[in-house]
Parts: sequence; C-alpha cells; structure tokens
Amino acid sequence: MNVAPDDLRAKLDKPVLPGETLGIFGGGQLGRMMGIAARSMGYKVHVLDPDPACPAGYIADKVIEAGWNDRWAAANLARESAAVTLEIEQVSIVSLDEAARWAPMRPGAAMLAVIQDRIEQKDWLHKHGFPVGPYRAVRSQDELGPAIAELDGAVFVKSARGGYDGRGQAKLGFGGAALDVAALRQAWEDVGSMPCVAERALDLEKEISIMVARSPNGEVKVYPPAENFHENQILSWSVIPASVPDETTNKAVEVARGIADTFALEGLLAVEMFLTCDGKLLVNELAPRPHNSYHGSERACVTGQFEQAVRAACDLPLGDVDLVQPTAIANLLGDVWLNEDGSEKQPQFDRALAVPGVRLTLYEKLKPRKGRKMGHLSAVGATADEARARVLEAKAKL
Repeated sequence: MNVAPDDLRAKLDKPVLPGETLGIFGGGQLGRMMGIAARSMGYKVHVLDPDPACPAGYIADKVIEAGWNDRWAAANLARESAAVTLEIEQVSIVSLDEAARWAPMRPGAAMLAVIQDRIEQKDWLHKHGFPVGPYRAVRSQDELGPAIAELDGAVFVKSARGGYDGRGQAKLGFGGAALDVAALRQAWEDVGSMPCVAERALDLEKEISIMVARSPNGEVKVYPPAENFHENQILSWSVIPASVPDETTNKAVEVARGIADTFALEGLLAVEMFLTCDGKLLVNELAPRPHNSYHGSERACVTGQFEQAVRAACDLPLGDVDLVQPTAIANLLGDVWLNEDGSEKQPQFDRALAVPGVRLTLYEKLKPRKGRKMGHLSAVGATADEARARVLEAKAKL
C-alpha cells in the first residue's frame, strides 16, 4: 500500500478548496458541528467512527465504521479525502501515521503522541518552560503513596490515557480524608490500575481556556479567553470573554501561542488554564481540536471555531476572531431528559427559548444518559454577565 510521493506532495502544497472532501476522525458532536461548517462551505464530508449511528453520521456524505486503531480504515478515509482532521484525540498513532501517507493530516501524529498521554504532556510542557502546577508521574500502585507524600496536600489523580469529563479520576486527601492503604488502592483502581498523573489541588480563582488556530503556513489566530465553570469535573457553563484583567489575557495568549508554535500546530489547540488565587497562570490540559468551552464562539466571534477548524485543515486563510458580542453556553447533559426513577421525559425547550438571546443546539444522540452531553444552550448579552445570566435562566426553565 503505497502512495506516490509526488501525489502527496501535490496535496500538501496547495489549499483544499470547496468541492473537495474533508475527512474527519470522530463522529461525535464536535465532528458533527465541524462537518456542518464544512458542508456550509461547500465541502463533502467523510467520517470515521466506531459507531455507525454517530451524531456526525446524519450530516456526513459517508461514515466509515471502524475503530481508532484500524490502520486500513484510516488509509481508506485519507485516500478519499483531500485533507484529514480530527475531533477526538484517542485515535491511535498508527492510524494517524497511515492517514498521513495519503493526505495531509492536520494536526499530525507527533503532536498527538504527546497530548494523548498526560504524563508525556506534563513533561513536555515542563521541559519547554510552560507553567504547570506541581505534579508527579505514577506508573505503578507502589509509586502512588510516595507521590502523594511529595505533593503534600489534597491531590487529583488522573489516568495518563483516556478519561474525560471526570472519568478515570480520583481524589485523595480532600476534607481530611485518610491516606491509608485502602484509599490508595481504591484511587489506583479508579484510574483503571494504569499509569497516571498525581496533581496537587490548587486554590483557584477561576478556570479559563484559550483557543489557538494555526495554519500550515504558520498564520495564527488566537480567540478571546473563555471563562469556565465545572460541576463534577464536567463543564457546566462557559462565557466569552472571560472576566480577567488585560494582563492575564495577554499572558494567557502568550502561553497558548507559544505552545502552538512550539508544536508547529496545524489545526486548533485549546489550552485549559488555571488562574490561582495568588495570581499564577498554570496550564492544565491541552486539546488539539474544537473544544466545549468555545461552542459560544459561533455567536461571540466573527469566525466560529468549527469554520476555523475547516479553514486550518484545508490550508485556507484563517478567519477573523474579533469579539462581536459576549456569549455564554450551558451544557445539556442526559440528566435533563431523565426523571429520578430513570424514565425519560421531554425537556421544556419552548420555555428556555422564550429567554431573550437564547438558542438551542442538539447533537442528535439517540439515548440520554446521566452525564452524557446531549446539546447546549447559548445566549448573547450586552455584557458577559448578562449572557451568562440568560443562559442559566434558560437552562433552569427546562
């Protein structure tokens, strides 16, 4: 299975124009919204996902049903595409490398290999001088106890691979809880009995994120910061712009752009950051794709994140990211559709949409489950506070 070097070089050396096919690894809600943006720009969309009924399947021209480590399916996706991108970072490096033999893969496997593993990611950030909080790599249950002792305080433990929205995580030492053998064993089991990162819990003022777009030719656009609020390790609401001083914004932009340039990013990169109560700005995690906290960019900025992802993957000029209006989003989890006994109910969307400035986006997921992201509400306002108040009022009316 070979591709002529000249054929691939021709794909790499020119922009992918509307009418061509964009391949996407992942057919979840992010792939769906990226695909909608691509179709509105005139592209055909092919998606690879293990679930043939994935949300992106309803808008894609073709769905390839395959796992993330299926190199043959990855090659098929890329052969049929003028460029390939992704909406999920769990795709195997083997599949990404295989796709890159047939079409431009943006972002590429070298960057994903670092980001997929939280130990590698933390070590990479530290090595390159980007600010991170105190952490320890833990590769066995025996290493967990000494790591907690070195961090000296309450600690979050996160699996090195996989895990999101609070999955694959454990807490130790919170509220004076004992750090005995049983607690350590339980934490190790909670992260899947696999390598993990132990991170000291920080005294936080707020959490923010910065979205960077970078094209293959090095053009960079940095979005205004988003301010985020989590419940049970799942994003509850987010607002653009974040209510932080200009000095903090400038520092956050500098750090995020530095990370993107160091990686030679081709695509999008969301940089989640902590702002501590003593004024430190620390990098939490990286996501090389569209991000939940920037769903509001579709209404807040001249160019939303999904159109920008298409532009970057297709080597088009990047869109303007100036703020148009403050916007907030609130996630709608499967809990909204469920009664206390687990039976399903219909949310009162008409009541939510009666709130001024509110819109509804649903992802066409077939089955609601507790904690599953089913959609989101967005709201605009004259100020960030007004936008947040409106979207939370709308959510309460469901």
